[in-house]
Amino acid sequence: MSTDTSTGTEMGAGARKGAGTYAPAPGAAPLSRMIAAQTAFETKMLLRNGEQLLLTVIIPSLLLVLFSTVDIIDTGSGASVDFLAPGVLALAVMSTAFTGQAIATGFERRYGVLKRLGASPLPRWALMTAKTLSVLVTEVLQIALLTVIAFALGWSPDGNPFAVLLLLVLGTAAFSGLGLLMAGTLKAEATLAAANLVFVLLLVGGGVIVPLDKFPEVAQTLLGLLPISALSEGLRDVLQHGAGMPWNDLGVLAVWAVLGLGAAARFFRWE
Repeated sequence: MSTDTSTGTEMGAGARKGAGTYAPAPGAAPLSRMIAAQTAFETKMLLRNGEQLLLTVIIPSLLLVLFSTVDIIDTGSGASVDFLAPGVLALAVMSTAFTGQAIATGFERRYGVLKRLGASPLPRWALMTAKTLSVLVTEVLQIALLTVIAFALGWSPDGNPFAVLLLLVLGTAAFSGLGLLMAGTLKAEATLAAANLVFVLLLVGGGVIVPLDKFPEVAQTLLGLLPISALSEGLRDVLQHGAGMPWNDLGVLAVWAVLGLGAAARFFRWE
């Protein structure tokens, strides 16, 4: 009996001595690794969603092929694809950064996903960073696909690649801010309806397919202040006409980016 007690005591002491020793040590992963993991997760969820793929990949591709091969709209002198490709690239940015992100984030907010993620070791600003990086990854895939299709249709772009990159980055920031603002303030169903309605309206009136000079003069001035118009016209000036830095369009996008991201940071509700 005494031997058993002694053995039990020794075992208990050994257990107490080893208590709290784990391999690997518990704790949150480095912030960069958490952001990378969340970015990969967000991107996979986006690419697995059939509705999002329809919005971000299939519709822009079909529009590019259809209007480049069928003479429906007067796009001016030169090949139709030279006019259409920059506008469709702008549409791809809007569909991912604004429409797709607004709808996905709105329903994540409704179902409590954002609330639970907000309570995880991943900071809320890091979650927004991961969502933005996911948008950028998706846009790279979109732009690569649309560029291949445009080249197959005879596209011959020109201009400064850095200007194109700057336009795309500012356009993404502007649309991302507006999408997050909508998702963080409206109900999910309202976000779904509003985001799709805005997508259709800007597709028609944002210089993507229909040239802005087809609209009345007053309307041209107002439409030119929209982020989709600034992005599509800026890309068109560079890629079709070989212009340098389209400072006016960059300025419009910068204003929208500051206003959109600032308002999203101020009014976004996690629940």
